[in-house]
Amino acid sequence: MFLEALGSALLGAALAWAAAHRFAGRLPVRGAVLLTGALGAVFGALVTHGALGPGHFLATLVGAVAIAAVLLSLLLRPAARRLRRSATV
Repeated sequence: MFLEALGSALLGAALAWAAAHRFAGRLPVRGAVLLTGALGAVFGALVTHGALGPGHFLATLVGAVAIAAVLLSLLLRPAARRLRRSATV
């Protein structure tokens, strides 16, 4: 279980770093994003390990990354919209 938690934390941090790099303008502070990714992946590993039981290392990591991605998507802010004005006012 320790290797699953450590591996999921590293995968969650890597996913969070990629998201922070890709969506820099739409996410909050980078530290909060990295922490959310790592803790979300550890929580996902815990939930997946509890559902599947021991012996499913890769499936646990996949579940961890999936839950981390869901939590990171909750941090995204909407893209900046440009106001379009009609030519006839």
